[in-house]
Amino acid sequence: SNSVRCVRVASMNESLEQACAADADGGFPPKAGAASAAPVAPTLGEALRFWLKLGFISFGGPAGQIAIMHQELVERRRWISEHRFLHALNYCMLLPGPEACQLAIYTGWLLHGLAGGLMAGLLFFLPAFVLLSGLAGAYLAFGDLPVVQGIFYGIKPAVVAVVLFAAWRIGSRAIRNRVLLAVALLAFIGIFFFKVDFPWIILAAGLFGAIAGRLAPALFQGGGGHGAGGKNFGPALIDDDTPPPPHARFSWGGFAAMLGAFLAVWAVAMLALRGLPELWRMGEFFTEAAFLTIGGAYAVLPYVYQGAVEHFGWLSGPQMIDGLALGETTPGPLIMIVTWVGYVGGVTKAVAGGAIASGLAGAAVATFFTFLPSFMFILVGGPLVEATRGELRFTAPLTAITAAVVGVILNLAAFFAWHTFWPRATVAEPFAGTFEWLSVVAAVCAIVALWRYKADIMKVIGACALLGLALSFVR
Repeated sequence: SNSVRCVRVASMNESLEQACAADADGGFPPKAGAASAAPVAPTLGEALRFWLKLGFISFGGPAGQIAIMHQELVERRRWISEHRFLHALNYCMLLPGPEACQLAIYTGWLLHGLAGGLMAGLLFFLPAFVLLSGLAGAYLAFGDLPVVQGIFYGIKPAVVAVVLFAAWRIGSRAIRNRVLLAVALLAFIGIFFFKVDFPWIILAAGLFGAIAGRLAPALFQGGGGHGAGGKNFGPALIDDDTPPPPHARFSWGGFAAMLGAFLAVWAVAMLALRGLPELWRMGEFFTEAAFLTIGGAYAVLPYVYQGAVEHFGWLSGPQMIDGLALGETTPGPLIMIVTWVGYVGGVTKAVAGGAIASGLAGAAVATFFTFLPSFMFILVGGPLVEATRGELRFTAPLTAITAAVVGVILNLAAFFAWHTFWPRATVAEPFAGTFEWLSVVAAVCAIVALWRYKADIMKVIGACALLGLALSFVR
């Protein structure tokens, strides 16, 4: 395969095996030869209980979420085989949007059709939506209290470390030669110094990859591939050689009908917002953001920041940092930061009168338009993926885009560091006010904990929050 995403699948497969080395309930499911029959197909109600549970325990970012799904779906319940699971994961990694959520939609759709896909996807992020909306409301109501400010003072340097660590993780997989390193550096220079909008950087990187991939394909080649899993956990309900169920069989008529249905849903939702200009702008903006989430949530955060903070004024830079910190400590995909942005933006612009109503309206619009394309990609494209199983290919443009994303994330880290280390600085006076050396120390300790000691992100953020809380009593 010619994509860095294949490298991600290979490395992800290794991490899945390591992450699932010890079963929380006391042991792995039967190995090959120990189980002689595939499990009984779950009812829709049984699947609903599983997906709801998953929505509450899906911590740890995409790697952790995919590891949990692998353990539950492949190893313990054997609803889907290792190869089919990785094949679906490969497709989801190709797409814009949160791949873990899309993988849940894909598996739910394979098991129970349209109802199963909708149920799996909604329950994957619904708990996070409720939690982040509640946290946003509490933040706006009590954020001025010294104790709360102290907690967020400690959290901010942890966010700087988390974003830097994300850039390192993606860069270590994506940047395999000097050409891709140059793409990353140019992307950073373009957005940091010349304020080039994120979509133009992605477009330029994709075009470069398409051209350079033809001229020098070796620069864009990687190892791995779907179906690389080597473990066998016994017969699965959807096994390697199980034909696609009737609802998953491809036809151009079904493809067109499902695509038309999603376009109609989007159009009706936008029409419903016509008399509400701020919510209409949110619908447009988060639709665009959903199609730009290539390379994970960190890749689209600069675009969300540019629009939500600089262009529309829905929230401030520090509020964005605080939302990202809370997003790291709640279940669900990190792209749920859009719920925070929508809630705070709804209150800021008073889109529906009262603060709670405005916040919930903004949060609902931001979340709906961000996740609608994910459902469309799976429910429209899934049958085609099943029909071409074993033939999926990635392209050089995606490799170049992923390299550019590294530069964009570094820009985001620089922005967060600026607001954290010089909290009173402005564009006119970029180094005004007191330099927060304690925040620098906390950020350095956090990045060492994440990089050197492989510490859990939530524990790092929690430790920094406790540090900030302690300082609030000292000061």
